[in-house]
Amino acid sequence: MPMITAMSTKGQIVLPKQIRTEMNLGAGTKFIVVSEKNAILLKPIKEPNLAEFDAMLARVQKWAKDAGITEADIDEAIKTVRRNKRKA
Repeated sequence: MPMITAMSTKGQIVLPKQIRTEMNLGAGTKFIVVSEKNAILLKPIKEPNLAEFDAMLARVQKWAKDAGITEADIDEAIKTVRRNKRKA
């Protein structure tokens, strides 16, 4: 259901209470903010619990193995980024 809110002179926007309650958002919740053309997207950042993190890590490790990516590849990529960062 669309709701209306307003921006303060300091650029602050209040999320309607119904949305905060439905999404269990509290003070200090961090968001990713994305703008594209005339739309703004706010996505809450929530730390995964340990089981979610382990599952995510397992999926990434399987993807890397299936793609043939090795620890040496990752080490080399990190070194390349660090070298390029020093040059900039």
